[in-house]
Amino acid sequence: MKLPDITKWKEKLPSRVDMERLLIVGAAALVVVLALRGGEEATTTMVYDTPPVSASTSVQTDVEMVSTVCWYEDGDGYLVPVTRKIPMQDGIAKATLSLMVASSENDLAAARMGLTNVIPEGVSFDLDIANGKARVDLSKEALDCASAEEELLMVQGVAATLCGFETVEEVSFLFDGQKRSKLTHGTDVSGVFTEDSVNVESVATFGDSANADAVQLYFPSASGRMLVPVTRTVFSPADLPTAILELAKGPKTDSGLECPIPGKCGVKSVSVKNGVATIDFTKEFAAIAQTTDGGHQAVQAILFTASQFPGVKKVSILVDGQPFHTEPKTATTWVNAADEVMAQYPGVIEID
Repeated sequence: MKLPDITKWKEKLPSRVDMERLLIVGAAALVVVLALRGGEEATTTMVYDTPPVSASTSVQTDVEMVSTVCWYEDGDGYLVPVTRKIPMQDGIAKATLSLMVASSENDLAAARMGLTNVIPEGVSFDLDIANGKARVDLSKEALDCASAEEELLMVQGVAATLCGFETVEEVSFLFDGQKRSKLTHGTDVSGVFTEDSVNVESVATFGDSANADAVQLYFPSASGRMLVPVTRTVFSPADLPTAILELAKGPKTDSGLECPIPGKCGVKSVSVKNGVATIDFTKEFAAIAQTTDGGHQAVQAILFTASQFPGVKKVSILVDGQPFHTEPKTATTWVNAADEVMAQYPGVIEID
């Protein structure tokens, strides 16, 4: 999952004419206030502030919006990616991370999706990116996590967010300007983190693990509202055929996640040619068309699982050799769109 080059965005500033108009309007408003107050002594305080970016922040129609992926915690303790729209600007990576910091506004936005923020309140960031490596310095408030679980969700969420940009392959951490080996509750932060570090399944050790690798699989949550990425250890090549076979096996029985592939459905073949991944399932796959969403989440789970592999531009799903869709589906990085998640969440309260 890769976002555009974060060094290419340029902030759009208001023109001189726009600024003059704003000053005129502000002056006129001040005159009206003073007139209404009559002879009372007036004290005017002018505050200049930049409102935080949020799902509820109103933006003018001439501001170009871009998609970015934030990571939140769901009710089962999983890290979940959500695609959100924010104004195009310099520092797009820091702007994305700022949406994940606990605050009254960010907490409300997350709650509207049934999620919670993973970065403690008050945390700020200093970010340096070069040669595919990002070093992020989190302020001292990042040491205030209440448990080791919260610490792990924070560092994995930050790393996954930054690795979503095409200029970042791995992330290392500083805290309050210092390199640390462990956090307050013992979480190891001495090494580097990558995008495939999230929601790692536990695995039994089978002798020599030198041949072990990992693939990322997407499973629907128990509610079916969102897709949850899971990192699974495999002892075979970490390629597309392996990933699809593992996806068909489904999540671990105690995971709380759902299998997107119908029971008893098999995988007949998997191939990639000219950027198109062709996946042929047995006839049982056709049963997904009878599900509540018409098989939408199942197709999305296959699409995002396949999209992690370089060279996959489109995905064609077959059932017993016959196309399941008229056209191959285009690979995409935009998983769990915020507006769709909010629309499906039964506890959502629309606030304008």
